[in-house]
Amino acid sequence: MRIGENIEALELAMNLTGQSSVIYPTLLWDSDGVTLVDTGTPGQLSATRQQIENAGVDFESIHRVILTHQDIDHIGGLPEITRVRGGEIEVLAHEDDKPYIEGEQPLIKMSRERLAQMMESLPEPQRQQFERMFSTPPSGKVDRTLHDGEELPICGGIQVIHTPGHTPGHLSLFVKKAKLLIAGDELRVEEGESVGPNESATPDMESANASLRKLTDYQIDYVVCYHGGLYGPNARERIAELSTAANS
Repeated sequence: MRIGENIEALELAMNLTGQSSVIYPTLLWDSDGVTLVDTGTPGQLSATRQQIENAGVDFESIHRVILTHQDIDHIGGLPEITRVRGGEIEVLAHEDDKPYIEGEQPLIKMSRERLAQMMESLPEPQRQQFERMFSTPPSGKVDRTLHDGEELPICGGIQVIHTPGHTPGHLSLFVKKAKLLIAGDELRVEEGESVGPNESATPDMESANASLRKLTDYQIDYVVCYHGGLYGPNARERIAELSTAANS
């Protein structure tokens, strides 16, 4: 889905817990190369490659991956992508999520208790697949950490916004020339309306609500949400409404 000049939202089908949905990694490219924001789930390499090539971009030209946070549907494709690209990719993430992405610490939402609860309703074949996936979750080296307020010289300037709550190192990215926010899981789209982070998957809602308030400082017209896709053009007004309701 083309959402701006040299900006494409990939559309990948996902089924981790018996419920089908679509996730939206974001692809950006300019004279400095190609950047992929988030990588999908394990096993999605073929679909990701096809989506990228459908956008008219050579998969082999990807040399930068930005991870908005540590969740498996965002980092799951990283090992496969870096393997295929032969280590020619620079991986960027926030320092607070780096040890989880690199496998030094277990993913914060994947405790034994939560995994058992998630597997209860799954049929046996899918339960086995799920258990295998999370027994050795994907990981990869983070080459460079990103910091709040940092500007990346990509597509006319991308401002890094630290939006913790959903995870400690959750990032959102503001593409300045497009007035587009790549929101990760800080925002979602449900039935055509923008909503805040999923409370059941957000350990620190107080911080997530503060992050919503932080986003009101930006001239955001459109938001691409990892769960739900594109929202706009009145995104800034909607973010202000959500922030007011969450922080009142």
